[in-house]
Amino acid sequence: MAHARFESLGVHLPDTVTSTEELLRRMHRPPRFDLEELTGIKNRRTHDTRPDSYEDSFVLATKAASRCLHRSRYRADELEVLICASVTRLKDGNRFHFEPSFASMLARALGADSAIHFDVSNACAGMLTGVLVLERMIASGAVRNGMVVSGEQITPIAETAAREIRTARDPQVASLTVGDSGAAVILDRSGDPMDRIHHVELATFADQAQSCIAMPSEHSQGFAMFTDHAHPQSPERLDRWPAFYDAVLERSGTTFEHERFDHVVHHQVGTRVIDAMDRAGEAFFATPMPASLRTVEEHGNTSSTSHFVVLHEHLKTGVLRRGAKVLLVTAGSGGVTGCLSATLSSLEA
Repeated sequence: MAHARFESLGVHLPDTVTSTEELLRRMHRPPRFDLEELTGIKNRRTHDTRPDSYEDSFVLATKAASRCLHRSRYRADELEVLICASVTRLKDGNRFHFEPSFASMLARALGADSAIHFDVSNACAGMLTGVLVLERMIASGAVRNGMVVSGEQITPIAETAAREIRTARDPQVASLTVGDSGAAVILDRSGDPMDRIHHVELATFADQAQSCIAMPSEHSQGFAMFTDHAHPQSPERLDRWPAFYDAVLERSGTTFEHERFDHVVHHQVGTRVIDAMDRAGEAFFATPMPASLRTVEEHGNTSSTSHFVVLHEHLKTGVLRRGAKVLLVTAGSGGVTGCLSATLSSLEA
């Protein structure tokens, strides 16, 4: 079996910064709780709304993919696979696209005309799901390289929430934490154990399938997301990721302590949830957690792109150094849990 690596990374963050304070001022009835203190989110990026430079999901994905290709050894026409993992598939304004696939439209726009292309849908775990599929394709020898990309114009759910929330217990409160972004990664074959995806595994726990649901609003025009407030920090939910990952490590004949990670990156839900996830891992494995990387304070929850936004921003600052071993821990609607272990020696920001 061959191994895969992360060959290049591209991220696009819109220029517009919207503070939590500004977002709350738009609400019909601002909450009595301190959302910034509760979530740790001070700012988030929001898409450009000017007609001549409008940033829908497709534009965000295209910009991220172009930046990824700019840093890559591959041209677009050399990509063998293109997988799109966007939750939001908005193109041409506010049109939500199912067919043709976003991947097919992105392949044409980028010039990846010969690439196998398809979409995957797995909520906030979408990009890691795409990476899992592509990693397996490379490991089996079916292909030599490919791109996983996502564009998330997801702040419209925050606009819906601002219009509709009436109480602090409203299930749309979590919608106020999101931010827009695009991210793309290229994977190829690796012959270097210090530049490799070691393993990526995902699982769905369907008993939590109703904990977070997105759909058209029943009260106004727009998309809405409804979340069980108790779900992210319930003891059962917090213990799920280390228990799942422990089983993965046991099958590989190793332990968390033996893996000697430099960093862990959780899904960027909020600072309190990330801290609780770290504590749960530390208690389960009975060993200190590696340094936890986050960007949620300034970018909010960017949905399926969140792990790669974190990697990009910490590569820029130099906190994430060449040869670092990282653990990406995902969580998504539908009860998805998963972990990806990789040593990163090729990525630049």
